[in-house]
Amino acid sequence: MSIYKTEKSHKLFKRAKEVIPGGLFGHYKHAIRDKGPVFFSRSKGAHFWDIDHNEYIDLMCAYGPSILGYNHPEVDEAAKTQYGLGNTVSLASPVMVDLATTLVDMVDAADWALFGKNGGDSTNLAIMIARFATGKEKIVKVRDGYHGVAPWMQEKDRPGILSSDSEHVLNVEWNDLESFEEILIHNPDRIACFISSPYNHPVFRDNELPKEDYWQKVSALCKEHGIVLIVDDVRAGFRINLSGSNVAYGFTPDLICFGKAIANGYPLSALVGNNDLKEAAEKVFFTGTQFFSAPPMAAAKATLLELKKSDAANKMNDYGKKLNSSLMEVASQFGYKLIASGPPSMPYFRLAEVERKIHFSWIDECVRRGVYMLGYHNHFISTAHSAEDLVTIIQVAKDAFTSLRKND
Repeated sequence: MSIYKTEKSHKLFKRAKEVIPGGLFGHYKHAIRDKGPVFFSRSKGAHFWDIDHNEYIDLMCAYGPSILGYNHPEVDEAAKTQYGLGNTVSLASPVMVDLATTLVDMVDAADWALFGKNGGDSTNLAIMIARFATGKEKIVKVRDGYHGVAPWMQEKDRPGILSSDSEHVLNVEWNDLESFEEILIHNPDRIACFISSPYNHPVFRDNELPKEDYWQKVSALCKEHGIVLIVDDVRAGFRINLSGSNVAYGFTPDLICFGKAIANGYPLSALVGNNDLKEAAEKVFFTGTQFFSAPPMAAAKATLLELKKSDAANKMNDYGKKLNSSLMEVASQFGYKLIASGPPSMPYFRLAEVERKIHFSWIDECVRRGVYMLGYHNHFISTAHSAEDLVTIIQVAKDAFTSLRKND
């Protein structure tokens, strides 16, 4: 397979730096490679094309939102139809009620739903509801857990962040019940909520699933101490279980945050919760000009119905298992050990027992041959990834390992 050239991308990136601080911002800027793509020209299914006309099989799925594949016809048609009726109007659209009903019917822990634009909207709203409902101020989260870019969430040494921004945030270790119990002992009647992803997905490290009884014991402790249990399902939502990732791990939270995949790339997030918190959810002040934009809601309803109809979560997990086992086998053929951690539909890959730069070199070699991956972040499977794609991915992986061995 030929090695891609990306001169147009980097020429445009140079121009972007003149008008956009850093050229790109947010998490996209961390993915830029010296010889990799920067800007796309079009997308379809599980593929995108950069502005140099190179085609890629995308194993990042836009960092998760593309769960049915890019430009999904039913989803796009639902959004297009709603655009013809109205977008952001002085009144709410009936599609908002339809979407809330769909979520309540689909998600086991949901009695109601509220909507925003980004995952951080949902996590911030969840915190506000928990604090109002309990009258307490402390937030407990897993160390290095990510729940958005609000000041309370960010590390104290990041630019623009004050130490006081996170003075009410307490960190516990993942899968460590003793760590959680110790926090409870030292903060009696002060903890409003515990927020966590359903499994631990840090960057640059293997992802970790919960221990067999971890969530059941945490849930029991939260109930005992009057703590609101919040699952941040923004990243994993609908890829592990269509009824909520918590269902796969056998527990029921009070609030669940959704985003990313909920509308297959259209800008929307949601918070769902139980009736015990419905009054608090009604009273907290939380709004935004674009929160009532109707086309993303229409897209979300179409996405959820398509996911349910196609048994998507099981299909993506089965595909992920095939991908993981195939790549691990290819790695072993070349004398490498590849670890795939996390759920099969969201694998984090790491070349073990080698320097980190070797791992990143392998990722880069895959990208330069048309499989888009990242070395520090988990990947994502969509329902659009095909058997043909898997064959291509395996061949690209082989060619990438061959290149590594030549450069040993």
